[in-house]
Amino acid sequence: MIVTVKKSLLTALCSLLFFMAFAQSKPTRIGIDGLTHAHVHGALQHIRKANAAIEIVGIAEPNKDLARRLATQYGFDMHIVYDSVEEMIEKTKPEGVMAFNSIYQHLSTVKACAPRGIHVMVEKPLAVNMNHAIEMATLARAHNILLLTNYETTWYPSNQKLYNMVENDNAIGALRKVVICDGHEGPKEIGCNQEFLDWLTDPVQNGGGAVIDFGCYGANLMTWLMKNERPLSVSATLNQIKPHIYPHVDDEATIVVKYPKAQAIIQGSWNWPFSRKDMEAYGVHGYIKALDGNNISYRLKNQKSETPTRLSSESIPFDNPFNYFSAAIHNEVDVSAEDLSSLENNLIVIEILDAARESARTGKVIDLSL
Repeated sequence: MIVTVKKSLLTALCSLLFFMAFAQSKPTRIGIDGLTHAHVHGALQHIRKANAAIEIVGIAEPNKDLARRLATQYGFDMHIVYDSVEEMIEKTKPEGVMAFNSIYQHLSTVKACAPRGIHVMVEKPLAVNMNHAIEMATLARAHNILLLTNYETTWYPSNQKLYNMVENDNAIGALRKVVICDGHEGPKEIGCNQEFLDWLTDPVQNGGGAVIDFGCYGANLMTWLMKNERPLSVSATLNQIKPHIYPHVDDEATIVVKYPKAQAIIQGSWNWPFSRKDMEAYGVHGYIKALDGNNISYRLKNQKSETPTRLSSESIPFDNPFNYFSAAIHNEVDVSAEDLSSLENNLIVIEILDAARESARTGKVIDLSL
């Protein structure tokens, strides 16, 4: 009898452990709102991945032509594609929604998700302007949901290493100047699909051209390095170098962001000779360059030459937004207000971008110190 009880208890314990392991490994149910943003390819690649952190349970996309093309490419069933985000949520019950629609539509995604307690991650930037951003933040806070923003550069080991050297190791002393360059030859030149181009080059749906598309990266990274300190002022120059290609928006942006003892020069462009996402941080006694996603070079005090270093994604806790979003939803990671993806950081990003557009429009430095 004692042996039987022990065996039963052991069997029950093994079953419980198996169930717990299964529950922990069960992917997070994710819905996708929109397929027009080209960054959606990164999410759709997870459909075929074994042991992926997310499971795409539904897609909201009224353009069925586009949906069918991507279904053929990635192997998802058209039965999970719905005409609206509201219908998708009702039918599939996702735990989180990732927005791959126009920047203007981010607000409608949050309006649909927040009252239903569904967490949201949008592609950069957070919103098309500060009015939208404030409304989105108000909804997110009222309904206690995560509202995160994804940037490709968040998952660069080089940027994480630069941050640690600046903020944690004090390797270059007090920060004085940061130069951040992002962009490529132009969205049409690199072959972006028409559905993406239709809103990316629209001043309403995207809020601008290169100033929004690539200026947001630098604003996000500088806000991170400054630990969410709001700048004193912002000035910007926007150009239309290729009006025959981009008649309605800028394709060249230079933004200068001023702090009490530091400044950032943010250069977003659709005119680079090749794609780039790099950053240089200068302190009182050294500098660090994040050359691309995996390579940095630095020169510190008493060094006569630069030290190059190559990093791997194993050096950072998360190397993609999908694992991070899943972990955040399940409280396996604490989203700090100072994190790159945080709502707090990205509200400041939109404030900087709004000021940059106003500076370019008026030809004046925009004072944010008041």
